[in-house]
Amino acid sequence: MTILIVDDNRVNQFVIEKILKSDGYEKYVSVHSAKEMFDYLDPSNAPKCNEINVILLDVMMPEMDGIEACRILKQNPQWKDIQVIFITALEDKAKLSEALDVGGIDYITKPINRVELLARIRVGKRLKSELDWHTNQEKVIQRELNLAARVQQSLLSPPVQKSNIAITASYLPSSNLAGDLYYWDKLDENRYAVMLLDMMGHGVSASLVCMYISSVLREAIKKLTEPELVIAELNRYMNLLQNEKENLLYYFTGVYFIVDTKEKTLEYVNAGHPTGYALIDGEKTVPIIQTSYAVGFVEDIKIEKEIIHFNSSIQIVLFTDGVLEAMGDCDIEADNELRKIASSAWSTEVPPIDYLLEKELQHDQPDDMCVLLLQANGNEISSSTKKLVPNQIDDETNSETKKSIFSQ
Repeated sequence: MTILIVDDNRVNQFVIEKILKSDGYEKYVSVHSAKEMFDYLDPSNAPKCNEINVILLDVMMPEMDGIEACRILKQNPQWKDIQVIFITALEDKAKLSEALDVGGIDYITKPINRVELLARIRVGKRLKSELDWHTNQEKVIQRELNLAARVQQSLLSPPVQKSNIAITASYLPSSNLAGDLYYWDKLDENRYAVMLLDMMGHGVSASLVCMYISSVLREAIKKLTEPELVIAELNRYMNLLQNEKENLLYYFTGVYFIVDTKEKTLEYVNAGHPTGYALIDGEKTVPIIQTSYAVGFVEDIKIEKEIIHFNSSIQIVLFTDGVLEAMGDCDIEADNELRKIASSAWSTEVPPIDYLLEKELQHDQPDDMCVLLLQANGNEISSSTKKLVPNQIDDETNSETKKSIFSQ
């Protein structure tokens, strides 16, 4: 640890140096002005600048006084944790209050008292050590969170682009770790199982439960497959997490469905999730309504399956409630707007969320956001089929819908 003495009076420096040396402090540096202090603390002088734990800073100095110098120190992320103790001959309480307000931890008055000075320095050292410990812990936690985020991202399914089916999604967590999850699996040449879910809350706890339920989901799809059975199995595992002592309920909303391009059917269970939309044969828009409670909400969940039939093609648009919240304060208006947008064919080459939110609304939102898009064809998805993209809206859509789809 190094103590930096900043005082334009050489006599004061000498007195402080002598006190420090008598108490066993060997590492100290004296400078005569705020400018010399900033020069010494310049990152180019590392590791010298990194060794400074405490600054003894004179209040009254030419060019720049100690209060202004401290204000600049505390605004710089590299210096803000250095503990500043003011040295002053002032008895102006307002001035001393200002000195503490800008970030100083304490002050000592001239003439300098040895016992008082050493006591203040010990406090400064202790505070700096605690701050350093917390800073290092934050770095460790951040590295672990970044790793957890990469693990969570790896659980998400890659896009699918086949002759008879295309699946893609936009995934925008509100923080490193999210409570939204999507997954799809090819059951055979004609069938895909797909799940979009939104865990209660967001952040670390929601992410951990998401990763837990992700492994359960994969096994359930392989062994049980059918929508009612898969949701029932997920509900059983979610209830294993419940703990009455914690007085906290873990649950998620979600839509699980199977699309069959041979039988031309969509079989789904909507477990308390926002209504999605299916565009049938490019003409009719059908809501994917709630058919069950949220998963984990009750032990004996009542599950009902719905079936939607199509002749030539189907487009499915699902989203989490964070998207509705970002679209506007009124969920009903946002849902009506979304239904209109989902009533047109989308392009899988465009991020699905671009159809719903302007770019500036896709960031810094309080909740996780996810939009899932699936397009299936009884024969195959033709590249010549006209799909609307955000910058190609014309008279095929009404004026209100135009306002809701944005250019990239």
